[in-house]
Amino acid sequence: MAQSLRVGIAGLGTVGASVVRLLDQQKDILAARCGRAIVVTAVAARDRTRDRGIDLGGLQWYDDPVALADAPDIDVFVELIGGENGPAKKAVETALRAGKSVVTANKALIAHHGEALAHLAEERQVALSFEASVAGGIPVIKTVKEGLAGNRISRISGILNGTCNYILTRMEKESLSFKKCLKQAQVLGYAEADPTFDIDGYDTAHKLTILAALAFGVDVNIGAVYVEGIRSIDAFDIRMAKKLGYRIKLLGVAERSESGIEQRVHPTMVPDDSPIARVMGVTNAVNIQADAVGELTLAGPGAGGDATASSVIADLADIARGLVSPPFGAPAASLGRSIQEPMQVHEGGYYVRLTVADQPGAAASIVTSFADLGISLESIIQNRSEDAAQLDPAGRSGAPVPVVVITYATTEQAIRSAVDKAIAEGYVVEKPQVIRIERE
Repeated sequence: MAQSLRVGIAGLGTVGASVVRLLDQQKDILAARCGRAIVVTAVAARDRTRDRGIDLGGLQWYDDPVALADAPDIDVFVELIGGENGPAKKAVETALRAGKSVVTANKALIAHHGEALAHLAEERQVALSFEASVAGGIPVIKTVKEGLAGNRISRISGILNGTCNYILTRMEKESLSFKKCLKQAQVLGYAEADPTFDIDGYDTAHKLTILAALAFGVDVNIGAVYVEGIRSIDAFDIRMAKKLGYRIKLLGVAERSESGIEQRVHPTMVPDDSPIARVMGVTNAVNIQADAVGELTLAGPGAGGDATASSVIADLADIARGLVSPPFGAPAASLGRSIQEPMQVHEGGYYVRLTVADQPGAAASIVTSFADLGISLESIIQNRSEDAAQLDPAGRSGAPVPVVVITYATTEQAIRSAVDKAIAEGYVVEKPQVIRIERE
């Protein structure tokens, strides 16, 4: 059997500890499958005294991850520190320059610096692997990069953040408010004390830009992604979606358009019988549409120690087998440029909720505002008895009521103009809600 692959791991949090434990548990299977053993020989972590539930005896300890990355007694550097800059970036660059392959779960690092790091890895003829950076334990990067290499992908979309999916699921199943669901997610450890990165869509955007680079051969450009989170979704929208045959999901979508590659993250109404709609709780899912295979949906755990460690170890197994390829499937120098398409050019169906004063002519004015912009309406819904009671439990006469408009395919620009026109008429009393509809 060939010489063991010597691994250094920076970061011994939940994922790092799981990688160490699983490599030990699966050492015989991995050696048989890879033709050589994969052995952790060194680690870097801030606290040497913490009980991580694993045996770290006999390992070389480093206080500085950069020193570990440059150590002569490792072949592969595994970065599990996190963060787009700082020690993580410096350590990865150091390892690549030293001719060591790198495995990382750091989505922010790849989303912001992936192209530059890919150039460096290709120059040194080593691997830069990041399966664990997107969708946890789902092997979506390997699927896109290798399994679908003979396909032209037209669209890739998915639920890429378990925190948001958990909140939206609880809101639907238990008729809870967004704030209450967020608080419970924080208590359970599904959301951070500062949940901004998750609920405002940035986590999903980082993952989407990585998938777009792999699927469409464009540069990794986080600035090319339109981002909108789920803070504005309330119980009324969840209930209306259900009545209309939809569920609301935070989706990341990248697809080919006439002018290039459209990349967007936002709440989306999806048909309740679609595969993506059935994905509940903290689970992630990715839908891929391609010319040869048609449509694929991959679903599974999007986070967690063992699930993410599984993807890290899959990358290590490839390196142990001697498999080294361009990080983004094609040489970094060949990646095309991606720029943010104005969201105004997006076309599709829309759900628009306008809270209006309960006065004669209000609904008619809204319909006119949309008709004047050439927008065809599939339906307009105004249920005073039930909806007004929700907005005003006291049942006061003339209390605001929601008017919901469902459109056929139109442009974002037309929708925004119609909403502005309706506001100008003076009937709208609260900030409008606009949610895009995906009918595929």
